[in-house]
Amino acid sequence: MKLSIVVVFHNMRREAARTLHSLSSNYQRGVSSAEYEVIAIDNGSACPLDPKEVTQHGENFRYHFHATESVSPVGAVNLGAKMARSDSLAVIVDGARMASPGLIRQTLMAQTLHTVPFIGALAWHIGRDIQPLSIQHGYNQDVEDQLLTEVNWRRDGYQLFANSTIAPSSRNGFLGGFPVECSWFSIPKHFFEKIGGFDPAFISPGGGLCNHEFRNRAATHQDTVSIVLLGEGVFHQVHGGAATNAPPDRRPHKMFDEEYRSIFGKPLASPPPNETLYFGALPDVARPYLL
Repeated sequence: MKLSIVVVFHNMRREAARTLHSLSSNYQRGVSSAEYEVIAIDNGSACPLDPKEVTQHGENFRYHFHATESVSPVGAVNLGAKMARSDSLAVIVDGARMASPGLIRQTLMAQTLHTVPFIGALAWHIGRDIQPLSIQHGYNQDVEDQLLTEVNWRRDGYQLFANSTIAPSSRNGFLGGFPVECSWFSIPKHFFEKIGGFDPAFISPGGGLCNHEFRNRAATHQDTVSIVLLGEGVFHQVHGGAATNAPPDRRPHKMFDEEYRSIFGKPLASPPPNETLYFGALPDVARPYLL
């Protein structure tokens, strides 16, 4: 087994169905189920996932209900990392994010480029605008369901690029440097443990800036080389998330910034990695995001 993928869900049965399918060997191209596992962590949902809805995607899928009252995914991520059977981890902190069809294959190939690769993929919001704005103009789960039906993403998931908007964290495009937040990242398990995993001090809904902070810690470490995957990404479904789906006047960024400052005594910065490589291939539909 070459990769353990940890995905965290919280009250998102609708979104989980698509995300899990997008990680299955029936959808992912150029990989077999024997090469990776998917660990679905349900983070204390009031309406938990049905374990059968997870394991139906293959023998390489596992489900675990994390009994917690925490609204942060940090503990769930660290738990999933401990459960991982592979020497390499991948993490999706927000389980509403669907994968492009070559994401796992390209991640496995990029692992061979360095002894301690920190691999990141760019992120998109499904729909014609970023979701904090689109939801103010009628975009909702019903609209999204219709859009995804029309796109027929199960047949060709790369068409999601043509029906989504690049996320602010990835606004510089494929060749614009390593993203400031990694909605999909992969890293050796021993190194994840070496640098302490996700910081449990982040207790805000959705984890606040936990993902940004881990990105900074991993990308600037002297042992790592950061690798941006070209032509692949993750696509966020609308689900009422703490940050991504809050309208601009109710977004919790001030609370997140204050939490970060209380932990570290300074505001968040986004330092560049020690070294950045670019790896992959670009389907035609993704070329507009070269930027």
